[in-house]
Amino acid sequence: MIEIIELTKRYGKFTALDSLSLQIEKGSVFGFVGQNGAGKSTTFSILATLLAPSSGSAYINGYNVQKDTKMVRRQIGYMPDFFGVYDQLKADEYMHFYGASYGIPLEERQKLIPQLLDLVNLSHKRDSYVDLLSRGMKQRLCLARSLIHDPEVLILDEPASGLDPRARVEMREILKELKSMGKTILISSHILPELAEMCDVIGIIDQGKLVAEGAVSDIQAQLRGEKMIIVKMNDEIEKGIAFFEDNPFVSKLVRLEEEDSLQFIFKGSSEEQTQLLKKAVLQELPIYSFTEVETDLEDVFMEITKGVELS
Repeated sequence: MIEIIELTKRYGKFTALDSLSLQIEKGSVFGFVGQNGAGKSTTFSILATLLAPSSGSAYINGYNVQKDTKMVRRQIGYMPDFFGVYDQLKADEYMHFYGASYGIPLEERQKLIPQLLDLVNLSHKRDSYVDLLSRGMKQRLCLARSLIHDPEVLILDEPASGLDPRARVEMREILKELKSMGKTILISSHILPELAEMCDVIGIIDQGKLVAEGAVSDIQAQLRGEKMIIVKMNDEIEKGIAFFEDNPFVSKLVRLEEEDSLQFIFKGSSEEQTQLLKKAVLQELPIYSFTEVETDLEDVFMEITKGVELS
């Protein structure tokens, strides 16, 4: 659905984007994480056909973002990190303006706009002036506007920036709904935990380079090479201790204060972790919980962006 090949953007001697390559599958949610100035907005501006790259190429649904700009703009709904609103327009009028810009007939807009405002929980603000809306409401209105032409791909640059906790939760729920509708979503943030729950894949960018990519758990394993596992058993705890201690990927095994719980570090891959659990079941260990404990995502992000080289 989205293919980025060696994408580079230079401003004189400064390289904002350095040979970025990515593939994002149809229907997935890709989280683009990086500190301010890391290259997120530059990438999004290129994908939205608003900025020409210095070299490299990018495709959306098979269309080249440089050569097929009109077709690309039909494929995408773009929500920039900073956007303007029209002070003298009501929310409904704002939506009609953009719908008309895409050539959507009035009769169709009259059916579509109430549905979109309902999707983003703004039906009650349909007749309110845009400039009087809260920041969170303006964000949701901008998201509704980006959906007016029913694009297959959404490119959302820092959609939760500046929102209070309640507004962030509302935005997250809307994005989950859009994902369930089959939209391909590319979303950016400078906060890793903000994206972890809603994204299939995370990409971390630092100084214009992609330094890590994968599921959050995989990125953690790539960086740290280990996972914390907690196992709870009904009984036979000594048998469990002997079994797990015998595995070459298990270390630092301890029995927790809870009599039926074990904790250990696992240094294998996800596949090897699956095999470990399968073997435990075949050994008829009475396990009722086998849980990977999440490490601090902020720490993961900070370590990666300090220049940790990943294998």
